[in-house]
Amino acid sequence: MLKALKKIFGKSEAEQLAPGSSAPVPSADSRSHGHPAERAEPAVKPKAPAAQPAQPAATAEAPRAEQPKAAQPRRERAPKPPVKPWKIEDFVVEPQEGKTRFHDFKLAPELMHAIHDLGFPYCTPIQAQVLGFTLAGKDAIGRAQTGTGKTAAFLISIITQLLQTPPPKERYMGEPRALIIAPTRELVVQIAKDAADLTKYTGLNVMQFVGGMDFDKQLKLLEARHCDILVATPGRLLDFNQRGEVHLDMVEVMVLDEADRMLDMGFIPQVRQIIRQTPPKTERQTLLFSATFTDDVMNLAKQWTTDPAIVEIEAQNVANANVEQHVYAVAGADKYKLLYNLVTDNGWERVIVFANRKDEVRRIEERLVRDGVNAAQLSGDVPQHKRIKTLEGFREGKIRVLVATDVAGRGIHIDGISHVINFTLPEVPDDYVHRIGRTGRAGADGVSISFAGEDDSYQLPAIEAMLGHKISCEMPPTELLRPVVRQRP
Repeated sequence: MLKALKKIFGKSEAEQLAPGSSAPVPSADSRSHGHPAERAEPAVKPKAPAAQPAQPAATAEAPRAEQPKAAQPRRERAPKPPVKPWKIEDFVVEPQEGKTRFHDFKLAPELMHAIHDLGFPYCTPIQAQVLGFTLAGKDAIGRAQTGTGKTAAFLISIITQLLQTPPPKERYMGEPRALIIAPTRELVVQIAKDAADLTKYTGLNVMQFVGGMDFDKQLKLLEARHCDILVATPGRLLDFNQRGEVHLDMVEVMVLDEADRMLDMGFIPQVRQIIRQTPPKTERQTLLFSATFTDDVMNLAKQWTTDPAIVEIEAQNVANANVEQHVYAVAGADKYKLLYNLVTDNGWERVIVFANRKDEVRRIEERLVRDGVNAAQLSGDVPQHKRIKTLEGFREGKIRVLVATDVAGRGIHIDGISHVINFTLPEVPDDYVHRIGRTGRAGADGVSISFAGEDDSYQLPAIEAMLGHKISCEMPPTELLRPVVRQRP
C-alpha cells in the first residue's frame, strides 16, 4: 500500500513539473516567513525555459511572478529603547572626612564611568597618595601589600596620561604607549583584566603577552589593532621585542609591579634589557611598586626613576584585619589527614592550600582528587591555558580546593575565598602576608590556618616579628587527625 501511494504521489508531482506546466509559486506568506537567507535570494536562481510560450496576461500566476520584490510584505523590527547617556551626575559620592573620592581628581568622564561601574566610590590609601603625584606627571615608588588597590592606582594614572595626550599620527601596531611588567603570568592576566574594565569607554586597546600561551595567536592580536597598554612578563616581552614585533621607543608610562618578586625570581637582567629599549627616564614616567623596600629595590628605583615620590602604607596594615589567623602544631605525617578532614567535615567550598614546592603541590592535589575532593593545582609546571581555565573554574565554584605555590598564588584575586591553608609555612615572611591576603577580600571575613610541623615551625618567629604580634599555636582536635577513608581504589 505504501509503495502504491508513493507511486501515485510521485506521479502527481512529476506531472506538475512536466514541460509546459507552470512550477508552483510560493505564496506571499511562505516568502515572508522563511529563513532569512532564503528571503534575501534563492541559493540557485531558476532559469526560464528557452522555448516557453508567453503566458497570457489574464493568467493569475503571471502578475505574482512579476511582482516587484519591494512589494513583498516585511516584518518590522521593534525599535530599541533609547540608551540614556551617562553623566557624571549619575556618580554621586558624598564627601567624608578622612576619605578621598575619585571626584577629587581631574579624571576623564569615560574613566569615571568605568570606576562607577566597578563600584569604587572612595580611593584606598595607596590610591589617594599615589594619584596625587602621578597625575601631576611625577615618577613614584609605592610600597603596598597585595589587595590594597595599587593596580587601579597605576592604571588610572596610565589611562589619564593616554587620554590627555593624543597618540602620534604615525606608529606601528606594535608600539605601545604604556608598558606594565609583572613577574607572573597570573598577575599579568589579572592586571590586563582590570585594565580592560577601566578602559572600556575610552577606546584604548589593552594587550597581554605571557609565556606558555600560543605565540602566533598573540601575534595576530598585535597585528589586528594598535596596542595602547601592554601588560607582559619579561621573558615573553623580550621574545616579541627581539623578533621586531614590539617596539618600545614610544612608551610614555612604564610600570614595574612587584619589583621585589622580580628580584627574587632573577628577572632583573631581562628587565634591564627591556628598559634599554624604552625612552630615557627623563622622557617617560616610571612607576615602581614593591611589597618591601629592600636596598636592592631602592637601588633599582634610583637607576630607573627621576626624583620619585615615595609612598608607603603603614606597617600595621601589613595583614588584613578581617582575616582570623590560626596555627596548628602537627606532625608532617599528619598534615594531609588534617587538611582533608578540615575541608570535608566543615563543608568548605572555596579553599586555597599553599605549599612551598611544586612537587608538594602536585602530591596534595593528586591525593585530594583520589579521595573524592574536587581539587586542582596551580604551579609553574601547569601550562598557561590550563592555569587560566583552572582559575576560572575556581572563581565559578566548580573547583573546591586550589593547591598552589607562592609564585602562582601572587596573581589570584578572587572574592569569596573562605579559607587559606598553609600546608607548609613559607620560607619568606612576606609570602605569608600574600597568602592570607587571598581571603578576607572586599570587606568579607576570612580564616587562615597554618600547619607548623617539625620541618617548618622554625619559620614562625620571623612571621610573627613581621606581623608585630604572636599567633597562638594550638593542637588540632583529635577527630581531625583520624585516618582518611579511601574514596577511590
